[in-house]
Amino acid sequence: MKKETLFTLVTWTKRLLGLTAFLVWGYVIFTISQSPAPFIEQAPYCMGSTMLIFGLLTAVYKGLDHWSLQNKM
Repeated sequence: MKKETLFTLVTWTKRLLGLTAFLVWGYVIFTISQSPAPFIEQAPYCMGSTMLIFGLLTAVYKGLDHWSLQNKM
């Protein structure tokens, strides 16, 4: 695969993953906020889901960066 094509593919994959993660995060936060429980009980779920979703996104971003740098050589 050409290096330019690989770079473009990695870039668009990152963009799609970022958009998907943001949409999933928004859905999860909205779902949690619809609960009749008080905010103090919802907060741990909001924080936990945020850390999980964006932690996974960061791991995938770093993996794609590492993979694309390995294929540059």
